[in-house]
Amino acid sequence: MKTRILGFDPGSRVTGFAVLEYSDRRFEAVCCDVIRLTGTDDALERLRTLYSETSTLITKYRPDSCAIETPVYGNDPSAMLKLGRAQAAIIMAVLHHNLPLFEYYPKAVKKAITGTGNARKDQVAYMLHKLVHISQKTLSDDATDALAAAWCHFQKLHDPASDQADSPGQKQGEKNSWSSFVASNPNRIRK
Repeated sequence: MKTRILGFDPGSRVTGFAVLEYSDRRFEAVCCDVIRLTGTDDALERLRTLYSETSTLITKYRPDSCAIETPVYGNDPSAMLKLGRAQAAIIMAVLHHNLPLFEYYPKAVKKAITGTGNARKDQVAYMLHKLVHISQKTLSDDATDALAAAWCHFQKLHDPASDQADSPGQKQGEKNSWSSFVASNPNRIRK
């Protein structure tokens, strides 16, 4: 069975993407790169470019599904808004192509690869190089995060009983994701 997943790590200036393919019991990173949105200061033009580039990637690589890392929190509300808009541009392009889309929190992505949600970026990169055939010796952090999101999704596809609380797409009646975040991060709450 051949499976191809397009992963994204959204950013307002640099967005990572990766195509993970599983075929003949082997994982391969078909491509890992970034979309640079630094050519203009016009935020709307950057979103248009991100939408267009995402559509081009989908047409070129024809993935079975897409996975995107979902930003959870940040210190700068303006930066979080920009990240959310970048994520929305990717989501809209994926939906336009009628592909299944799955969102994963950063901790879930790290846990799927390293076994712990608190792994450092270098630990995630190290494990990905052990698990997946990657032609490049080194990847940017953004491309690594995108490949990690694709890997996480592959794991969730093949183990549906895995910890669903790690992904934002929760079913009704499950514990609220913000409540889970607050419970897991009491030191981040200001009183």
